Amino acid sequence: MLPPSRRDFVSLTLSESGSYTDSKQWHRQSCWRIHAFRLILPSLCLCFSDGVVGEHGYDGKQPFVVNLKNEYKSILPEPPSEKKDYRRRGLPVLQNRLQTKTNVSGLLGVENQRLDLNNANKGSEEGKPIISWRGAVIEEEQASDTDTKDTEIQDDPASLAHAESRLEAVREAFRHAWKGYKNFAWGHDELKPISKSHGEWFGLGLTLIDALDTMWILGLKEEFAEAREWVARALSFDKNVDVNLFESTIRILGGLLSTYHLTGDSLFLEKAKDIGSRLMPAFNTASKIPYSDVNIGKGTAHPPQWTSDSTVAEVTSIQLEFRELSRLTGDPKYKLAVMEVMKQVHKLDGKQDGLVPMFINTNNGLFTHQGIYTLGARADSYYEYLLKQWIQGGKTENELLDDYLLAVEGVKKNLLKKSTPSGLTFVGELSHGYFSPKMDHLVCFLPGTLALGAHFGLPADHMELAKQLMETCYQMYAQMETGLSPEIAHFNMHEGSTQDVEVKIADRHNLLRPETVESLFYMYRFTKDKKYQQWGWEILQNFNKYTRVPTGGYTSINNVRDPANPNPRDKMESFFLGETLKYFYLLFSNDPNLISLDKYIFNTEAHPLPIWPQSE
Repeated sequence: MLPPSRRDFVSLTLSESGSYTDSKQWHRQSCWRIHAFRLILPSLCLCFSDGVVGEHGYDGKQPFVVNLKNEYKSILPEPPSEKKDYRRRGLPVLQNRLQTKTNVSGLLGVENQRLDLNNANKGSEEGKPIISWRGAVIEEEQASDTDTKDTEIQDDPASLAHAESRLEAVREAFRHAWKGYKNFAWGHDELKPISKSHGEWFGLGLTLIDALDTMWILGLKEEFAEAREWVARALSFDKNVDVNLFESTIRILGGLLSTYHLTGDSLFLEKAKDIGSRLMPAFNTASKIPYSDVNIGKGTAHPPQWTSDSTVAEVTSIQLEFRELSRLTGDPKYKLAVMEVMKQVHKLDGKQDGLVPMFINTNNGLFTHQGIYTLGARADSYYEYLLKQWIQGGKTENELLDDYLLAVEGVKKNLLKKSTPSGLTFVGELSHGYFSPKMDHLVCFLPGTLALGAHFGLPADHMELAKQLMETCYQMYAQMETGLSPEIAHFNMHEGSTQDVEVKIADRHNLLRPETVESLFYMYRFTKDKKYQQWGWEILQNFNKYTRVPTGGYTSINNVRDPANPNPRDKMESFFLGETLKYFYLLFSNDPNLISLDKYIFNTEAHPLPIWPQSE
């Protein structure tokens, strides 16, 4: 949490301490809260309006100077503003979770204040206080009487404030994470918030680059300005370092291209050209299937030491970025290289009903380790990018669409099952003809991808399947004692089972992943069903309960089944800022034009790239 002198937001608390066990007393207190809120709202709007920004682009010519009062003088383009009006609908009935109410002081220390995100939401509903494992008092949100009614309210002041409070909660979470990164890991790849240090992967400031467009979308002008200054003065790719082709493409190249499109600042395009050209040696293989690792200083590439294989997801999930780089530079070499990969994978043997194996050999270009099919790690984003390339290119590349549609049917035929006792639809895995009820959290990208395809005219049953899988992904959170999903879940299929989800000890960690929040964003954007926002709000609160570090940052945890001691791992992945918080913000926004899904396509690291005009 930033010190008061640096806050550019207002947190309003209308609650009093203590539990509200007397319903009449609760209603009386609610009345004066509503009246007080109506009186204060105009002032709030004035405060919030200071952060509302436009869509003007930065020309890259004027000096980039930061006014510490958060005022800019023709130096920085402003991101899209938030649309304030929306229709309010009732909240769904949510599954209750076991919550610890013991005052436990864990490794992260004790926070003596209530989080701003919980305080900010008291204007329309009151929470039941519980004690988190860090000893911090947290208010658990509960639906009020007005929430449960199936009504639609247009321009209701309380509703507008309710929506804005959730957006501000995301901004506050980002500022808190950014504070930790800035204080303890500035310019390095990852924050280690417990030890107040940093971790290095490529030595290229991954977290900072991954977070650029998030800051822009959230309207965090001061944070964006200081990050841009680092990119301009300190970011250099002329280093003798091996980088992973896939990770550096989706995080660095994708992040720079996205920020260029949102801001119009040529600095980011020039950096994108630099890293893009330095990654090209990866494609210098006999098969044209790229190596996994590139030395961006020496201009050499190689496979991992232990194999000559690359993973299918990695070589087929770099296309959006390199295709866009060719479009911007006018140099076709980038697009030609990545589309050659797609052409070869399209015609390869070894698929099962459109499903692909996890590995491909860089020497002969053939699938290896055949017979294992999953939508989880090492294969997941292959399916995502089939659809997204088709959309990016103006829906003209029919081979991509055909492969995607065939794969969806393959999922239905081979991987889709129901759990007991609740009958949750889940996506398992197939290994040499044997089905495993194992589902990675990574698979939770699928509801959003299916919904996106349905939005662009693909079969309506894709949306129905998306809704079923979205419920399952939510239950992967809701059925855990912390309300946070494990990395891997196993679903019960046996008669007499009492719980749908089981988690092995080695799979109980949570890495702050974005996939479920990503799909919630798509589902809300396309259906306007408020339950998806509510589910996301619940998840955000639980991230704050169990992963927030008082001195700055958020940490992945080892055990989602033990709220008394979730066992922090001391690592904040760059995708928490680049993806998770960005999707939270877009989920809670009611403005369909804030990164319109008819104009932008998100890469697999949540960096929006433009959908090409039909003429291109």
